[in-house]
Amino acid sequence: MANSRIERDTMGEVQVPEGAYYGAQTERARRNFPISGVGIPAVVIRSLGLIKGAAAAVNADIGGLDAKIAEAIATAAGETAANKLDEHFVVDVFQTGSGTSSNMNANEVIANRASQIMGHELGSKAVHPNDHVNMGQSSNDVFPSAVQLGLSLLVKGQMLPAMERLAGSLHDLADRNFESVKTGRTHLMDAMPIRYGQEFRGYAQQVELGARRIETALTDLAELPLGGTAVGTGVNAQAGFADAVCKLLDKELELGLRETARHFQAQSSLDAVVAMSGACRGFATALYKIANDIRWMSSGPLTGLGELAIPAVQPGSSIMPAKVNPVICESVLMLCGQVFANDSAVAFGNSQGQFELNTMMPFMARNSVESVNLLANGCNMFRENCLEGMEVTVEGAKQVHRNPILATALNRAVGYEVAAKIAKESAASGRSVKEVALELTDLGASELDGLLDPGGLCGQMGRRR
Repeated sequence: MANSRIERDTMGEVQVPEGAYYGAQTERARRNFPISGVGIPAVVIRSLGLIKGAAAAVNADIGGLDAKIAEAIATAAGETAANKLDEHFVVDVFQTGSGTSSNMNANEVIANRASQIMGHELGSKAVHPNDHVNMGQSSNDVFPSAVQLGLSLLVKGQMLPAMERLAGSLHDLADRNFESVKTGRTHLMDAMPIRYGQEFRGYAQQVELGARRIETALTDLAELPLGGTAVGTGVNAQAGFADAVCKLLDKELELGLRETARHFQAQSSLDAVVAMSGACRGFATALYKIANDIRWMSSGPLTGLGELAIPAVQPGSSIMPAKVNPVICESVLMLCGQVFANDSAVAFGNSQGQFELNTMMPFMARNSVESVNLLANGCNMFRENCLEGMEVTVEGAKQVHRNPILATALNRAVGYEVAAKIAKESAASGRSVKEVALELTDLGASELDGLLDPGGLCGQMGRRR
């Protein structure tokens, strides 16, 4: 290898690129796993940096690590946490199932950068990746902690705010359009009238309930397996080490981070990650329904439902001039489908815990992080590029008065069988329910107007948030 240096590990010497901060173990893993060309998620790299920096500070405080070395590690770990050293994280996500290769990638990058900060050459091991950077730790407790911490950062910092904004936009649509009435649909067939505002309010509430379930899962993610080291027993970690690291991290991040009281559970599985993935899947089902409903209501312009006018954001066809498609809604549907697939992958990954360790952690990290990113970005895109420019058309109000299903409102006045006869005659003849009812019942025009008023039939439920 041209322009290289020699690094060493317990298996011997390895050539690594001259300017690389990683060392021998990372280089072996880089060569061993030429799979996807995709590394672990950037937020997991950030989390590894955060954990290593806090660990160095705690180890110095409890007398296990030289203060100058700890300071250099903290600086290097800070650069890692700021994602300034991501180019040196070169191990494929499809690697050793424990994430050991990525933990060692972090240890070596931080150790070499810290050595450089202290004035030593790369590869000198003036700061040792195992003895110093990994002190009191194991890949088996650090990597799942980094996954959980990374997910927590994304959920709190990106997804939940995006969901809150999306719900707010839907509530605003409900408020602005509450007086407008359209035909409701069950089984895709015409049903009793409903207010646009009631429909939008329901969508907003779906988003809010999804966020509530995600917040519950976030609480469990904050319980970290740090301190369990190799198999959950805490071997080689000083008493109080993990608790102090978690407190130090939480002082900065305010995520409710704490050391788990169930180390054997927390290291042999990623149950908390599964719960978050499941909550994301649940929200994705709601988001899919909302986007699909809006896609259908905006169909047309001549032979579709035509009840909503969504923004025209790009040409819809390479051959049909002026055609515009609901591309934003379609993008949402696809990203939701990917979240469904990711959740299946996460569930399968968690089933592959054997004895004291799960061996599909990087795979689970990749899929769960992608789901959170997709949903956060999808909520923002849907709100900005579709909902904020969407308008209610006059088509819904026009159609509701022609709907034979309005005869339902006559049940209490004339009975179900007579109301059914009125509805069928209205549908067959094309005449209004009022016209037919005037012929077949002794109800007067004024009374029928009151009974058949669409707004009155909708009621006021859902007017307020």
